[in-house]
Amino acid sequence: MDIEGYAKRGLAKRDPDLLEKLTDRILEIKSISRDSAERLAGAVITEAKATLDVKDDIIAMQPCGVTMGEFGVGSRGRGDFYAHKKIAEVIGKTDAVCDSGQMDDSGVVKAGGKFVVVTVDGMHSRLSDFPFLAGFHVTRASLRDLYVMGAKPVALLSDIHVADDGDVSKIFDYTAGITTVSDLIGVPLITGSTLRIGGDMVIGERMTGCVGAVGVAEELTARIQSRPGDVVMVSEGAGGGTVSTTALYFGMHDVVEKTLNVKFLEACKALFDHNLIGKIHAMTDVTNGGIRGDAYEIAGTANVKLVFREEKLRKLVEPTVLQMLETLKIDYLGVSLDALLIIAPRENAEEIMSAVRSRGVAIDIVGEVKEGSGAYIVINGEEKDFTPRFRESAYTPVKKVVGEETPMTFEEMQQKVDKAAINAIRKKERMLERIRKNTGESAVVAGSHQMPVNKIKSE
Repeated sequence: MDIEGYAKRGLAKRDPDLLEKLTDRILEIKSISRDSAERLAGAVITEAKATLDVKDDIIAMQPCGVTMGEFGVGSRGRGDFYAHKKIAEVIGKTDAVCDSGQMDDSGVVKAGGKFVVVTVDGMHSRLSDFPFLAGFHVTRASLRDLYVMGAKPVALLSDIHVADDGDVSKIFDYTAGITTVSDLIGVPLITGSTLRIGGDMVIGERMTGCVGAVGVAEELTARIQSRPGDVVMVSEGAGGGTVSTTALYFGMHDVVEKTLNVKFLEACKALFDHNLIGKIHAMTDVTNGGIRGDAYEIAGTANVKLVFREEKLRKLVEPTVLQMLETLKIDYLGVSLDALLIIAPRENAEEIMSAVRSRGVAIDIVGEVKEGSGAYIVINGEEKDFTPRFRESAYTPVKKVVGEETPMTFEEMQQKVDKAAINAIRKKERMLERIRKNTGESAVVAGSHQMPVNKIKSE
C-alpha cells in the first residue's frame, strides 16, 4: 500500500478524519502500537502536504487523466502497443542501430566493431509471492530477447525491490531462480541492485524487479528484415511466467512444472552452433500478447502481411498447458507460450528446423510472409483477421473480471495520452535547453543515423 499516495488523495478531498483513517490502514498491515502508527501517519501527512502542490514545471508532473489500467498499459494489447509507440516518441531519434522506435526485443549499439545488444525484462507482477518462479522466468525472458536479435549473451544483471514488510528470504529465492537459468545456460549474473519499494512510504510485502542482459553479435535478426516469400516457423512452447501465473491462481499447480525448462534457449544455441543466424531474417519470442501481438508488431514494423495456420500452431503447444488454457477458456493465441518464432527464406527452413530438432525441441512451418499489410490466421480454411484485442488473453480470475475488450472511451483516452507524451517531450526540451545554456554547450540535438534495413552486419 502506498501510504503517501493515500494521504495525498485524502488531503485533496480535505478529509477531516484522514489521520485516523491512515492510522487504521497502517495497523491493517503493520504489527505496531496505535501510538506508533499514528505518529507514522502524521509524518506521512506532513510529507504529502509538502509535495501535494509543487509549482515548478520541471519537478511537477501534469496528469493526463488516464490510468494505466484503463488504457491497458502492460496488458500487451492495443493500448499497450500504442503507449510503447509514444514512449519511443518521447525518447526521440537516436544514433543506435536499433532503438525503441523499431518496437524490437532489444536495443543495439555498435562498439569495438561489434554489435552490443542490451535488453531488460520486468518480473511477472503476479509472481511476487513466488520469488523463485519470478526470477527463473524473467531471466529466461531476458535471455530470449538477446537470442532473437542474433546475439550471444555474455552477462546478466538483476534488480529487486521488496516492500518494507517483505521477508528477506524473497531476495535469496529470487536470486536462486535467476542463477538456475544462469548456470544452465552458462551466462553469469555479475551485478545488480536490491532496494525496498518506496522505503518507509510503502508498506506491505510486495516484490518487484527485473533482469537485464547484455550480448554481442556479428549480425542482427531484427523484425524489420521480414520480407515477402519468407516462411514463419514456430518452436514448441509450454509458457513461462504467464502460464505459471494461470496455473497458480486457478489452483492447477501441477502445470507450473511444465514451464520450468530452457528449451527455447537451447533452440537458439543450436542456431548459433550450426552457424545459421546469417540464414535467418527475423526472430522473436512468443511472449505476452501471444502470437497475436507478435504478428501485429512484425507486420507493422516490416510493412508486410503475415498469414498463420491455426492447426499448425495448436500442435506446438505443450498438451497439458493447452488443455488447461482451453478448460479455462483462455485464448492460447493471445498469451505467452515461450515459443521461438523464426522468419527466414523458404530454402533455409529445413536446415534451420533440423538444427532446432537436434536439441530435442519440436518446430514446424506455421505460416508465410506476403506482400500487403496486417496479420491474418487461417482457421478451417477461412482467412480471418489476427490483430490483438485491447488486452492480452485474460489468464487469471481477476483478469477475467476486467475483460479483454476495448473500452468505449478508447479514442478519447488516446487523445489524452497523445497530449501527455507531447508534454513530456516539451519538458525534456526545456530541460535540455536550460542545462546546455548553463554549461555553454551547443543546443543542437544529434540526428538519427540508423543502419540500412537490409541484412545488418558489423563492419
